Amino acid sequence: MLLAIDVGNTNTVFALFKGDILQHSWRCATEASRSVDEYAVFLKQLFDLENIKWSDIGDVIISSVVPDTDFHLTELCRKSFKTEPLFVNAALSNIKTDLEQPNEIGADRVASVVAVIAHYQLPAVVIDFGTATTFDVIDDQGVYQGGIIAPGVRLSVEALTLRAAKLPKIKIEKPDKVIGKNTLQAMQSGMYWGYIGVIDTIIEKIQSELGSDVFVIATGGLAPLYTQSTDNIHEVDGDLILKGLLEIYKKEKADA
Repeated sequence: MLLAIDVGNTNTVFALFKGDILQHSWRCATEASRSVDEYAVFLKQLFDLENIKWSDIGDVIISSVVPDTDFHLTELCRKSFKTEPLFVNAALSNIKTDLEQPNEIGADRVASVVAVIAHYQLPAVVIDFGTATTFDVIDDQGVYQGGIIAPGVRLSVEALTLRAAKLPKIKIEKPDKVIGKNTLQAMQSGMYWGYIGVIDTIIEKIQSELGSDVFVIATGGLAPLYTQSTDNIHEVDGDLILKGLLEIYKKEKADA
């Protein structure tokens, strides 16, 4: 089995593939200080629930945007799975880009682009609702043209409540009306309809620059919520990065 690990700034996802089929996935908070033994205990408990053995894991591929976790995950793979993990980067994926510095692309964005090229129509845009809200643009030839990085929704809420003492913490949800009748409603409206405005405006401008319509795929925990209120998102795929990791792994095995 293939163990695919997606280390994001907020959460880390562990997923098991048997062939092309995603069998299991688990999530935990990303903590740079988490030790090899702590990772092992966490996974061992989950593996036991599904009757999975350490020896069932043949290979490991990792997408990480938190370098401080890389050493511990590498040691986990060596100690528990007796294998050397494959870390994703732009060079490994062999994607075509039109960037000034392709090596700057985050591993998660690389995996998303690979998944889109393999599974969706082009040209396309990936919107990832993560710690940052990112837009990645792939043209009709499968060339990664670049993208947009904006503050994530939850990060914006945290920044607002941190810097404005009288503003309360809020739940991110779709408000019934745009015009808030109290502080809580006004904040929820800003965080919801404000980001709908961001999505629609950026997609409109991307299409104008490309000179064509784009197919838009959204991923990340908040994707279903925001998809409710815009016609500019055509598909929600919560496993997009994992699918990209699988595609990169398959290519590496084929080229080996």
